[in-house]
Amino acid sequence: MATEQEKDKMTAAESCGCDEMAALKDKMTAEESCACDDRATEPCACGHRLRERSPQEHRNLINRLNRIEGQIRGIKGMVERDAYCIDILTQVAAASAALNSFTRVLLEDHIKTCVTRDIQEGKEETVDELLNTLQKLMK
Repeated sequence: MATEQEKDKMTAAESCGCDEMAALKDKMTAEESCACDDRATEPCACGHRLRERSPQEHRNLINRLNRIEGQIRGIKGMVERDAYCIDILTQVAAASAALNSFTRVLLEDHIKTCVTRDIQEGKEETVDELLNTLQKLMK
């Protein structure tokens, strides 16, 4: 049976279409891991960049996402039970706030780590990437 971390990797592999990571569906061991291993910080063969996170950071992000997922399932259940519109909208607002909070935490961490490191290394294109991301988030 796959561990939670392996399940997260499999989900990432499915969403990005990375053939190398898709091999995780066969429950790869650490010795068999490809260049897409979550401990890597350099791009893998498919070109996806990765970010090593501490166990605490990883746990914090996953816990936030699990709570958001639970809220979304709760909203779906409310719709299935024909709950009152205002009650559903109240829960949607709470889920949106939780997702916005997750975004702020991730963005703050990204700026403090990845962006800072890239600028120190002279990778000016990181600023453009950040600006493009902020434009998407502000829509």
